[in-house]
Amino acid sequence: MDHATPARFLAAHEATAPAPAFSPALLPAPRRRGCALRLHRQLPPPRAELQISVIIPAKNEVASLPATLAALAVQVDWQGRPLPPGSFEVIVLANNCTDATAAVVRQQARRFPHLVLHAAELCLPAAKAHVGRARRLLMDEACARLERVASPAGVIASTDADTRVAPTWLAATRAEIAAGADAVGGRILTNITGAALQPLRRLQVRDAAYRQLCARLEGLLDPAPADPWPRHHQHFGASLALTARAYRRVGGLPEVRFLEDEALCQALRRHDFKLRHSPEVQVLTSARRQGRAEVGLSWQLREWLHLSRQQREPHVESPAQLARLWRARQQLRTYWASRPAQPHRPLATQLGLPAAMLLARVQCAAAFGELWEWVLKNGRGTAVAQLPLSLALRELPRLIKQYEAGPAAWPAALANASKVPGQVRA
Repeated sequence: MDHATPARFLAAHEATAPAPAFSPALLPAPRRRGCALRLHRQLPPPRAELQISVIIPAKNEVASLPATLAALAVQVDWQGRPLPPGSFEVIVLANNCTDATAAVVRQQARRFPHLVLHAAELCLPAAKAHVGRARRLLMDEACARLERVASPAGVIASTDADTRVAPTWLAATRAEIAAGADAVGGRILTNITGAALQPLRRLQVRDAAYRQLCARLEGLLDPAPADPWPRHHQHFGASLALTARAYRRVGGLPEVRFLEDEALCQALRRHDFKLRHSPEVQVLTSARRQGRAEVGLSWQLREWLHLSRQQREPHVESPAQLARLWRARQQLRTYWASRPAQPHRPLATQLGLPAAMLLARVQCAAAFGELWEWVLKNGRGTAVAQLPLSLALRELPRLIKQYEAGPAAWPAALANASKVPGQVRA
C-alpha cells in the first residue's frame, strides 16, 4: 500500500487512481447495468423539489445507523428552521450485509416520516465488494436523480454510517456552494475517550495541529481564492459534497478499493474545480479501530495507537520543504496563466525539469491542476523529506510568522528550507 502510509493518508497531493482525460464538456451519464440497474430499480423517482441527495454506504451498521439518520432528520437552516420537506433525500446502500442494516433504515424511515429516506440492498461480487464501488454506485445514482429534477447545480453529499452530521451540515454546505465552491470538504471530528486511549488522543490532536498549520502556511504561499483562511485540511467521505455538474465532468468517483474520496478530490483539482475546506461544515465520526474500509480513519487510528504503544512518533512532511514546493507551485501557476512563449529556466531548475519540456507542458495543459500533477510525478525537485512530528510542530509557527511578515521576508525563509535538522528522506 505505497499510497497509504500514515504520512500519506491525510496528504493532499498523493495520486490514488489513474487520471481521466480532461474534457471541458459535460460527460453523458453512462447507461445503467448490473448492480447500478438493480440499485436504481429499488428507488422511487426523485421528488421535483429535490436539491441535495445524501448518500451513505453501509455494511453491517445496525448499531451506528440510528444516530446517523437521526442527525439527518433534524437538519435546519441558519435561523434554526427545518429545511423544506423534500429539498433533500437520504439514500442508504446496504451492501454485502449479514445483519439487518436495511431493516434498520426502513425502521428509521417510519420513525422520521418527514425525512425522505430510501434503503437499497445489494450483494456486490467479491472482487468489487469495497467502499469505492459502493460509494461510486450511490454517487452515480444521486447524480442522475439530481440531473433529472434539479439540474447539474444539484448537490451530492456523502457521509458515513458511523457519522453524525451537525444540524446545519446541509445548510452550511449549500452556502459554500452558493458562494462559488464546486465541492466542499467538511471538518471531521472524533471523540476519543478513556484513559487507555489518551496517548492515541494526543497523537491525533498533534497531527491535526500539524495539518491545520500546514493549511495556514499553504494559504500564505499559494492562496486559493475559493478556499480562504480560515480553512481546514479534510475532504473525506464522512463529509464531502460536490455539484452534480462537477461530478459528471470529472467522470465520477474513481473506483478504487480505498481512499476513493481522496481520489475524487484529486480529480476535482486536476480539472481546476474549486474545493472548499469549510470550518462551518462539521461532523462527528466514531473512533472505532475496526472499520469497513481497508484504509481509512480506523486504519489511521490503529497505526497511531501502535506508534503510541511503542513510544514512537509519526514522521510527516518537512514544512520548510513544503513551503518551497508551494511557492514553486504559485510561480508555476502565474507562468501557466501568462500563456508563455519562452522557457522559465530558474523555475524549471527548481522543479528538476528541462526548461523546454516544462514550457511544452505548460503550453498544452488545459488546466493548471493537470499541469501540477504532471510536475509532481516527473519533477526531480518535488520530493519532500520526512521528519518527526515534534520537529515539524516546532518549525511551523516560525515559518508562518516569517511568511505573515510579507513577501520581503520570504527569500530568507525559503533559504532555510534545506537546513531543517533531523530530516529523514522518504
